[in-house]
Amino acid sequence: MINPIRQWLLPKRRLAIAEACLIGVVSALSAVLLQHSIGWLGSWRVQTSEQFPPFLVLPAFGLVLGALSGFLVEYLAPDASGSGIPQIKAALGGYPIALDLRLALVKLVSSILAIAAGLTLGRQGPTVHIGAALAAQFSRWFPTSPSHRRQLIAAGSAAGLAAGFNTPIAGILFVVEELIHDFSGLTLGTAILASFIGAVISRILGGRSLDLNLELTQTTSSFSAPEIPFYLILGLLAGLLATLFNRGILFSLTLQRRFHVSLAVKMGLAGLICGCVVSLLPPDFRNNRGLRELLITGAESWQFTSLALVTYFFLTLVSYGSGAPGGLFHPSLVLGSALGYLVGVAKLSFLGVGEPTTYALAGMGAFFSAVSKVPITAIVIIFEITADFNLVLPLMITCVVSYLIADQLSKGSLYQRLLEWRGYTSPTQKVDKGSLVGLTAEDLMQRQVETLSLHMTLDDALQMVSRSTHQGFPVVDEGTLVGIISQSDLTQATKMQGNPPRCPFPGTTPLAEIMTSHPITVKPTASLVDVLYLLNRYHLSRLPVTEGRKLLGIITRSDIIRAELDQLDSKTTQTRSQSEPSYVVYQTRSPETGRGRLLVPIANPQTAPILVKLAAAIARDRDYELECLQVILVSRSTSPAETPVTTTKSRRLLRQAEKWGRDWNIPVHTQIRVSQDITQGILDTIKERHINLMMMGWKGSTSTPGRIFGGVVDAVIRQAPCDVMVVKLGEMMHPPYIPPFFQRWLIPIAGGPNSQRALEFLPALIPLSSKPPDIRLCQVFDPEDTIMDTTAIEEASDFLKKQTEGRIRRIPIRASEVSDAVVYIANNQLCDVVVLGASREGLLQLMIQENIPEAIARRVKSTVILVRSAT
Repeated sequence: MINPIRQWLLPKRRLAIAEACLIGVVSALSAVLLQHSIGWLGSWRVQTSEQFPPFLVLPAFGLVLGALSGFLVEYLAPDASGSGIPQIKAALGGYPIALDLRLALVKLVSSILAIAAGLTLGRQGPTVHIGAALAAQFSRWFPTSPSHRRQLIAAGSAAGLAAGFNTPIAGILFVVEELIHDFSGLTLGTAILASFIGAVISRILGGRSLDLNLELTQTTSSFSAPEIPFYLILGLLAGLLATLFNRGILFSLTLQRRFHVSLAVKMGLAGLICGCVVSLLPPDFRNNRGLRELLITGAESWQFTSLALVTYFFLTLVSYGSGAPGGLFHPSLVLGSALGYLVGVAKLSFLGVGEPTTYALAGMGAFFSAVSKVPITAIVIIFEITADFNLVLPLMITCVVSYLIADQLSKGSLYQRLLEWRGYTSPTQKVDKGSLVGLTAEDLMQRQVETLSLHMTLDDALQMVSRSTHQGFPVVDEGTLVGIISQSDLTQATKMQGNPPRCPFPGTTPLAEIMTSHPITVKPTASLVDVLYLLNRYHLSRLPVTEGRKLLGIITRSDIIRAELDQLDSKTTQTRSQSEPSYVVYQTRSPETGRGRLLVPIANPQTAPILVKLAAAIARDRDYELECLQVILVSRSTSPAETPVTTTKSRRLLRQAEKWGRDWNIPVHTQIRVSQDITQGILDTIKERHINLMMMGWKGSTSTPGRIFGGVVDAVIRQAPCDVMVVKLGEMMHPPYIPPFFQRWLIPIAGGPNSQRALEFLPALIPLSSKPPDIRLCQVFDPEDTIMDTTAIEEASDFLKKQTEGRIRRIPIRASEVSDAVVYIANNQLCDVVVLGASREGLLQLMIQENIPEAIARRVKSTVILVRSAT
């Protein structure tokens, strides 16, 4: 008998069908409500402009309604701005983007206000966003797995587009081609059903027949071989214009982001501009939807169409750049129809035959294909709107050509570029198996599993469990998983032996009566997201991995933590790749007389003197120049090169560093960088200034999960190609951190190149002692070693005797843990400073027991200097 919980957990097709039907219904209702509300409020705006001076009415409507829409978005649901397609792509890619009922309601109301205000945006994008948000809300009301939630969001998006255009097939294709790239049966099934229901209900409530008919024009399209060159020209022009349009949208967003005003002000100004421009144009420009139909029917002259192309292009950039909640589907179709009509008029003047209307329709598909990079969807959406088979070949020619041209000039769709503009990496990229997101249950599981036999008794199980370090055990019968049992289950069963037993001999109780039958399991192909979902939702500590009923392995929370630590390096690289390059806003230069450069990032005025003092000692010994760096952080949503910052405090601290350099007769260069990430700024400086050695401070602990020394220090140790020194100040030192004069030194010797690298820096630091230094060289040996080979410690002693006249003592010691021995010597002999050499792997790779350098640096009370050799 299958566990009811587990049976409920699995996404059954009957449940998926019910969910798809519900999503289709609510998406259609929201689309119809959006359409009629925009039509009613927009008609009132147009009628008012006919009764009163349009140069007063239209700007006033744009200013008031635009500002009100921006206020709702900014204070209630910031993710409701824009078309919504980039937000859906981000949510499907696993980013924490808000998709819920609140966003759907705010998107609905704000889109009505923005589009009715006269902003040249469409309602189809918001319809898709609302459908996806409602589907995501259903997935919260009726919890399911993360993968199934993605399928529901995709179905909501398809239903929204189908209801917005009355094109069910195009809704499905757009989701598959642009959003989710998933051809699984369950995804297509739910998307098809939701899209079909959305389109049907939208047609019925919109007062239209379910019969296929020519909705845009009553003329029949024509196509002949001599027209092929003109369709090729139309595709070429559409690709070029779409590329310009995409770049214009991004430029408008970037330009308006520089103005640090509220969204309400931006949208109000955009509405004001649109109202002023439209008031100077013919009355036909006041109705956006009517303008598109007017261009397609060819009722206006080519001069009117040219004016429409230019003004609509400009106003769309202004409207979308303001952050208004509106889509780009409708503007793309308007601009495409205008371009196509102009090409059709030119062809008619050359050949004397043909209908410009056909070119207008083909231009709609071509421009939409080039903007969104979805040629199949573009072909189908125009065909579904017109139901004209004669358009198929012209659409195929123009859409493919425009797509190829636009993709050659600018890779990726506009929505993908908008997603990256928001600071998110591409969720449509192929998942790297080396990244944490790409891990599956098969990658995480332990293949060697300690199992218990179904035929065991309680006593047998207790005897076997007592010799194991595990807490849970799958129960198998000839390799088939039949249950799972934990140590707490066995303990509870043992306590129950004092009660009236279920069998005459309690110790012989069959394991089958104690275990949990039909445990929750995962397939080996399950993603990490699904594994975490099951573990967290049902408060599990372990999860068997099965294929059918055959046990393949088991996953524990420790396995996931270990995988996260293994992927730390790739995470750091990915985070850095999301950041834009840092930008230098201030710099000073001294004579470049040194043989190398030593970089010191300084931020804290209290710790800066000691760090610069230590760096100066090394620079003086090695004939280096000092490079002092200040990094000013800015948000990832703003460009470092375009963000205004205040550098007064930073310059004051850097001028102090320059003064110290003059006092010590060392060239000091300074610079201030603006960056989205501190690590990015440091690594950019290392690369640009050809840094040989870097010194940075560490507070001695970190609160960041999965980090050894902290995010910045870990990343620099991993990626910096130069030598790196990490300094932790001793507990006996207090602000203002007067530069120290160390006397008692401790240097652990392991016999490898890392210890030698640390020794090489020691002669530069020894002059900091006010008296002849007292140096202790210690080497830790395993207690089971019968012979202690002290060659390494003796060689280190000989090296230092040539460098200093101070006292050098050799301390060989036996200990089971290296860190315990070093910490004991440092704390009990009151050492002032401990110098450790370690490799990058030794500093950052978490071992099962401990990280030796980190443990020493954290537990020692004195100052610790960690030296990592150049990679």
